[in-house]
Amino acid sequence: MHRTRRRGNPPLLPRGRLVRTAAVVVALATGITAAAFAVGGSDERPSGVRTDAVQPAGRAALDRVGSKDLGKSISALQAQLRARPKDAAGWATLGAAYVEQARTTGDPTRYPQAQKALARSLTAQPRDNDLALAGRAALAAARHDFPDALRDADRALKVNAYSERALAVRVDALVELGRYDDAYAAARRADSLRPGIPAFTRLAYVLELRGDPAGARSVLLRARKSATAPGDVAYVATALGQLAWSQGQYPRARGHFADALRAEPGHLPALEGRGRTFAAVGDLDAAVRDLEEVVRRYPLPAELAALGEVYEARGDRERAREQYAVAATWIDLARANGVATDLDSALIAADHGDRAEALRAARAEWGRRHSVHSADALAWALHRVGRDREALRYAKSAAAPGYRNASFLYHRGVIEKSLGDTASARRHLSAALDLNPAFSPTGARAAKAALKGLGEAR
Repeated sequence: MHRTRRRGNPPLLPRGRLVRTAAVVVALATGITAAAFAVGGSDERPSGVRTDAVQPAGRAALDRVGSKDLGKSISALQAQLRARPKDAAGWATLGAAYVEQARTTGDPTRYPQAQKALARSLTAQPRDNDLALAGRAALAAARHDFPDALRDADRALKVNAYSERALAVRVDALVELGRYDDAYAAARRADSLRPGIPAFTRLAYVLELRGDPAGARSVLLRARKSATAPGDVAYVATALGQLAWSQGQYPRARGHFADALRAEPGHLPALEGRGRTFAAVGDLDAAVRDLEEVVRRYPLPAELAALGEVYEARGDRERAREQYAVAATWIDLARANGVATDLDSALIAADHGDRAEALRAARAEWGRRHSVHSADALAWALHRVGRDREALRYAKSAAAPGYRNASFLYHRGVIEKSLGDTASARRHLSAALDLNPAFSPTGARAAKAALKGLGEAR
């Protein structure tokens, strides 16, 4: 996936239009009502029941969800806390709700509100407050501060070893820090203590990162059997669709996305997956329809860039540039609200903006975490400024745990081609297209062109 430009670049659009795109981001980020989540329940340890009898959590795996209107639930919590301002659990729940609202709407301005609510909870109950600590861990993860997320998740688990939210965030933090063996152990532990959708989907992702997509699919099918609520069905079916898409299995992917949308019409991740699948099979008009709906409701950089690439593939470069500009504006807004955005910035700038800034952002991201994604971003940014020998080292790091990603393989092949290693370049460019022939509307086309330049047609 190729993404767009960064803060401080020469504008890709005339200033008047760029100002309008900023307004679009703010309007989208603040005006959407989440339609599928509400906070309720607790993370209390089971009492007198088998752990395998614990009911699955909601699809976000961070909060146990109940009603269909998160905005109304937040309003009710606010009213409750006005009447009971020392209710530590209430403040922790409100903080978690703000994190969830930011996640589901793409509105990073909710993060400071979440921080204040969680701080109020810890002031009201400084000791043994696992709800607030787990909420603070989720907030740190949402802001891409994974060391703090891991720290607070561990603190919450010392208070309550069965905290589903803390168990889930701990896996996420270890994954994002590139500690895949530890993440696998943490996912297995979460599965043993609180089996359900959150544990299953995280275990599946760790298996995929460790080079075992078949194992990942097996775990997700187990999760699908356990899912009964429409939101859970949609969540797991979408994960199955994404896994199938990443392996180039487009008919299977479309089937899973269709299952998700039957369970929960309008489920955005499934809609996005279906749009990417339409693009993969060449139905660009259908891809645009789905992705336009996604970014209307969820204007985050990856989704905006995906739509931009489909516009590019359709020959509409002006509309593509507009999507990249909106993505860059969202990154600025997110930074202002405490979200570390260097990975997004690096990927966006490397292909659509200031390459020197892409390298700066990628180095900053690598300095925070040594994940496969940060390694790939740094490799690609180094290539884009002509430092291919150094880039190859990071491209190899991106594959170290066994993870096979078509975009990563493409990047490595291009780097090797630039270094004159034609045999390795052919091998990795071919592997990218064999694994996922349409991994990106623009990237796959470039991979084919690179192979043609090496004397191998596709």
